Amino acid sequence: MSGSMVVLLFLVLLTTGLPIAVSMGIPSALYLIVANIPPSQLIQRMVTSLNSFPMLAVPLFILAAGLMNSSGITERLFEFAKLLVGRLKGGLAQVNIVASLIFSGISGAALADVGGLGNIELEAMEKQKYPKTHAAAITAASAVIGPIFPPSIPLIIYAAAAETSSMQLLIAGILPALIIAIALMVQVAFFARRYNYPKGVENKYSAREVLTIVKRGLPSMFMPLIMMGGMLSGLFSPTEVAAIAVAYALVLSAIYKELSFASFIKTCKETLQSTASVLFIVASAAIFAWVLTVEQLPQQVSALMLGISDNPVVLLILANVILLIAGMFLESTAAIMILTPILLPPLMASGVNPVHFGLVMVFNLMIGMITPPVGMSVYMLSPIVKLPVGKVFKAVMPYLFSLLVALVVLTYVPQISLWLPSLLFN
Repeated sequence: MSGSMVVLLFLVLLTTGLPIAVSMGIPSALYLIVANIPPSQLIQRMVTSLNSFPMLAVPLFILAAGLMNSSGITERLFEFAKLLVGRLKGGLAQVNIVASLIFSGISGAALADVGGLGNIELEAMEKQKYPKTHAAAITAASAVIGPIFPPSIPLIIYAAAAETSSMQLLIAGILPALIIAIALMVQVAFFARRYNYPKGVENKYSAREVLTIVKRGLPSMFMPLIMMGGMLSGLFSPTEVAAIAVAYALVLSAIYKELSFASFIKTCKETLQSTASVLFIVASAAIFAWVLTVEQLPQQVSALMLGISDNPVVLLILANVILLIAGMFLESTAAIMILTPILLPPLMASGVNPVHFGLVMVFNLMIGMITPPVGMSVYMLSPIVKLPVGKVFKAVMPYLFSLLVALVVLTYVPQISLWLPSLLFN
């Protein structure tokens, strides 16, 4: 059973609607049976892929985001963002982006952004008579920032797959996330004039209102500051930062007194479900990638790509195309685990830094979360805004322009990603 047959069977199973982890697991198990490799090898490699201290950050960040949603922290962050940019034309659309940037400094996931801030943002925009499609589009587009700005669950998974520093990757995401946010804000400013969006806040805040909002939001704002400060100073590893995020969320929950015991138990159950889903994919992808490695498929793809060109500009164009297409069909965790060992070797051979490529890969896959046919952010938003999935996809399409411009900039100006890591880690 060749590597190409394993990949072909995976694609066939995927089209049948089977879960992606199962679609990877079945061909891998069949390969082991045909090759007379003991089944214990399958179990051992799947377990080994999860026996990783950095991977422990994944459930902790999921739990931290869940606690924030249940304890009223997200509402305070939204009000704080409204104070910052709410006076601009199209203010609530701009608030949407700024709030996503702030929230991403805690949650590390696009779907957590949509689930946590989505209802608050959409309800506020609906009150100001924004078209539902426009509100949904900017909410979906701004959620792309989440997995780029640290902490980032996809970047931690990429670090495990690429065997590179998760700390450098997380710090490398700071400037790219700001570039993406600026690109989206510029496009929103253009749409605000074109469609005559209202200001987020018509009247100036009084000094007392400003003080109240700051007082309510400042404790929540300390969370991303503590996390970022800990990582930049080198005091905490990503996993330790995730644990601190959970502890701080629990402290804030106790202060705000908005998290009931029933909500806490529900959040823990949801964290277990989400974690099980992510880690099942990671384990299945690990054995799938191992089978492809045994069959030397990465080496064959590497030789093919380097045969086309050894110019990093050309190879990055090719990688971007592959990743954008993969992001349209594959869940991001699975795509990272499958494609990293295939695409990274030829790119590194041409001189591309693995940290830089990690940001490019994750950004490509996050764009896939708002593109058909498998745009998970859009599918999550559709029932919230009570619009057909097709209408939401159509409304999101214009925002691909600013996201693709940002992608080109981040791809071909690697210093944006590498400057901070090189400054801190020589």
